[in-house]
Amino acid sequence: MTEFITKRTANVKNDILSGLTVALALVPEAVAFAFVAGVDPLVGLYAAFMIGLITSIFGGRPGMISGATGALAVVMVSLVAEGNTMGEAGENLGLYYLFATVILMGIIQFLAGVLKLGKFVRLIPHPVMMGFVNGLAIVIFLSQLGMFKNAVDGEMVWMQGRQLWIMLSLVALTMGIMLGLPKLTKKLPEALIAILVVSAIVIFGDIDVATVGSFIREGGGEGLKGGLPEFQTDIFSKVPFTWESIKFIFPYALILAAIGLIESLMTLNLIDDLTETRGNSNKECMAQGGANIVTGFFGGMGGCAMIGQSIINIKGGGRGRLSGIVAALALLAFILFASGLIEQVPIAALVGVMFMVVIGTFAWSSFRIMNKIPRTDLFVLILVSGLTVLFDLAIAVIAGVIVSALVFSWENAIRIRARKRMKEDGTKIYEIWGPLFFGSISAFNEKFDIKNDPEKVEIDFVESRVSDHSAIEAIFNLVKKYEAEGKQITLKHLSEDCKILLYKSSPKFHQIIEEDIDDPRYHLAENPEAFSKGLGEYNL
Repeated sequence: MTEFITKRTANVKNDILSGLTVALALVPEAVAFAFVAGVDPLVGLYAAFMIGLITSIFGGRPGMISGATGALAVVMVSLVAEGNTMGEAGENLGLYYLFATVILMGIIQFLAGVLKLGKFVRLIPHPVMMGFVNGLAIVIFLSQLGMFKNAVDGEMVWMQGRQLWIMLSLVALTMGIMLGLPKLTKKLPEALIAILVVSAIVIFGDIDVATVGSFIREGGGEGLKGGLPEFQTDIFSKVPFTWESIKFIFPYALILAAIGLIESLMTLNLIDDLTETRGNSNKECMAQGGANIVTGFFGGMGGCAMIGQSIINIKGGGRGRLSGIVAALALLAFILFASGLIEQVPIAALVGVMFMVVIGTFAWSSFRIMNKIPRTDLFVLILVSGLTVLFDLAIAVIAGVIVSALVFSWENAIRIRARKRMKEDGTKIYEIWGPLFFGSISAFNEKFDIKNDPEKVEIDFVESRVSDHSAIEAIFNLVKKYEAEGKQITLKHLSEDCKILLYKSSPKFHQIIEEDIDDPRYHLAENPEAFSKGLGEYNL
């Protein structure tokens, strides 16, 4: 009992400290993504708080962090801009169209969970998964490079001279602390300690560097401080419930829902691998949907799982729901009470933390296995990584799955084989190997010599499987061609499910399928005693 309580207490401590670290890392990310989408920083911060809290409580993956993300913000840019053109100048109508779209996005995601569509994430191949994490690592890295720029006469220019060296030194110090501290003790959260140490050096050393506060003000914001999220009653008056409005927001909502679910479910799989536990994908879909519905009504920009902050949490020891709850509540506390302190945190410290996330996220093993995996898998891995960087996660993953499916279909299509032999009575037998489906139909048809075959032909499917309608149609056409030549054809050793498919398609198959089993392998499978005896003959 004492050991159980000790373990629980240790987890609580890790969850709280890790949650505080995540909250600090959430601030610049949420603000930056709000700027990308063209909305006020508080819209991003409120989204990070509400989505993070709701998914931490009700989600299917304890320890996973959700909030406003860049993948969604990029899509929201055109939505907000186009929405603004529908209203008068200064009306900010695009923001309210954004809220309405986020609500519809949440409804779509919730329905995906109810319909148990989350399980389809299992169809994502491993090369796509590796490409996903590599692409996201590159995206996170590139997003941090923007922190090395300053606004000069309305343009962003790279830091130079002393300012650049100070920034690089602080980033390197943050990374050094995170690398070295675990070698001394694993009881302290390295990311949080690194942020606190670098912040203390900057504040007490009176070093002039970019901070969270200056970052917000450079982007046009007034500061971090705000109040509690408020119910957006203006949504109903600003966005008319008409067919035109639905036609405008539905495509955006569908794209955002797809991107959000793909990123969340793939992050869930990644966290499953890191923690060697299993999350609930359908539960996560419903939690993400519910969170976005609430966020839309209370003035947030919507969001999904954040791979960077999730890895910070896991590496910091956060395993339970408490870590995400603490991160969300701490973020709200920053907004309400501690904005002055958080605005003093140097951007360099947070950049250093995110660089360590990049190192931890990137699948470095992909370089080691390049010469060991099929070239098609390597192509998919590189394709998904590139498309994630160039476009967005949804396009990358969908393209990767399609290419993988086409490769799988082609490889199975060329595996169809037919061994030919003659029986003593002159009957010709075609023994078919390989799956019979739409991709292998052409190769299957080429195996038969209908005009020159004898009067009796048997097609043995003992090593084959009829998989789809194309295969049924191919067999039916083959039968008709043999009968047109006045020849007798018999189909043998079809499995029960294959026979059901054929019988359902045409009563003709009842006449040509042989039900009697004369293959010893079938007798062994149906007779356990014979099966055991057969194994004994092989001295197994």
